[in-house]
Amino acid sequence: MKKLLLMVFLAFPLLGMAQDQKGNVSTFYENNKVLNFNDETSRAGQIKQPTKFDPNFHIYLAFGQSNMEGNARIEAQDREGLNTRFRMMAAVDYPNTGREKGKWYVAVPPLCRENNGLTPVDYFGRTMVENTPDNVTIGVINVSIGGCSIDLFDEDKSQDYIAHAAGWLQGFCRAYDNHPYTRLIELAREAQKVGVIKGILLHQGCTDNGQRDWPSA
Repeated sequence: MKKLLLMVFLAFPLLGMAQDQKGNVSTFYENNKVLNFNDETSRAGQIKQPTKFDPNFHIYLAFGQSNMEGNARIEAQDREGLNTRFRMMAAVDYPNTGREKGKWYVAVPPLCRENNGLTPVDYFGRTMVENTPDNVTIGVINVSIGGCSIDLFDEDKSQDYIAHAAGWLQGFCRAYDNHPYTRLIELAREAQKVGVIKGILLHQGCTDNGQRDWPSA
């Protein structure tokens, strides 16, 4: 298995969102470039694409199973009060909202694929924005597939794993041209043109529970 240097962040505290009683964007948010995205016409979170390298654009790669993919229901409050300093690169196309693979957007959920839910990355990014200087932008790239084994992210094993996987899992893999690990690496290389990869977020759960043949460090 290819060696990955993992910087796994385990704390994802939820942030209270200051807004008025009607749920509208407050003056505080307007002054801090924090917006609501519950309007169907703005859910993609379009922004001007970065074209120059910025050392203050801090990027985190995310992968894993269903929780990282997004297994929690997205509520209206999760699309409110989003700081535009928190961004996501789409790893696949989102036909219904117009997001395109490889482009950056404000990190309006869902962050993995169009029909996914809320992921730990959502509030990880918001927490990072709240705790970094105003000149720092936080970006995430999420390539995750619910129910998969860690073998799916090992290019030496992934094709055999996909060939023997359930049909529903094969369908998810097709969104990444049957190479989710390669897709993550390709997008990471593109991201490095405009920012710095600061860490990797891994959430791997029950599929490999009890597995005893992980490589030693």
